[in-house]
Amino acid sequence: MATVSRLCVTPVKGLALLDRDEVTLTPTGVPDNRRFYLLSEQGKLWNGTKDGPLYSVRSDTDPEGESLRLEFADGRVLDERVSLGRRKFTAFWGRPVWGNVVEGPWADALSDLVGKPVQLMRAEDPGGAFDDSPVSLLSDASLDELARRSGANEVDARRFRMLVHIAGTEPHEEDEWIGRRVRIGETLLDVTYQDARCRMTTRNPDTGVKDFDTVREIKSYRGLREGKYADFGVYADVVEPGLIRVGDPVEPL
Repeated sequence: MATVSRLCVTPVKGLALLDRDEVTLTPTGVPDNRRFYLLSEQGKLWNGTKDGPLYSVRSDTDPEGESLRLEFADGRVLDERVSLGRRKFTAFWGRPVWGNVVEGPWADALSDLVGKPVQLMRAEDPGGAFDDSPVSLLSDASLDELARRSGANEVDARRFRMLVHIAGTEPHEEDEWIGRRVRIGETLLDVTYQDARCRMTTRNPDTGVKDFDTVREIKSYRGLREGKYADFGVYADVVEPGLIRVGDPVEPL
């Protein structure tokens, strides 16, 4: 039987991933997952493929997003209540996301880290700063297959920044769930489409250094969808919200 092997969140989109024993899914995702996001000086969604140092910063927040804690690799900690500024619209790959500017020390500290001005935002919808869908799924067997095909000893699952990791399937079995519903724990999900991977996955999840060409290796044995998309994992929407725990059964319907 397939089961949940791991759950990962990042309260600030693009920063280090955190493991969770359980998460609560709402229609817009996990409330403390990707609640905050970064904008460039031009007001566009920050391109995380270009800035490895952000991977070293750990973030944490409460389900309401009323406080934010950042832990930097040098030991600095910023832990304060969130004060919101003006409301702004941002395009997330064509999807409209509304949020508010987060005032306080966080943006300056992150700007210093990457060497460019960034603006910190909080999404209006809890967990709303996702790229395409609020849930992402990836099987451990797919990771093992990528490692085998590429000759790597192991491929760190964190490279792909997925919410739900699944044990007990065949490699890429999750692709077969597209167009079907899957029950995980208390939730019911509608699996929608494949997850096209970007160059962000080439970075080491601890150091942010580019050290493994995931896109090339995926392309080498899976090809490119429509001649341009290196798919690895799938997206899903939430039909029935609820709790998911590590160890919960995963049942395609």
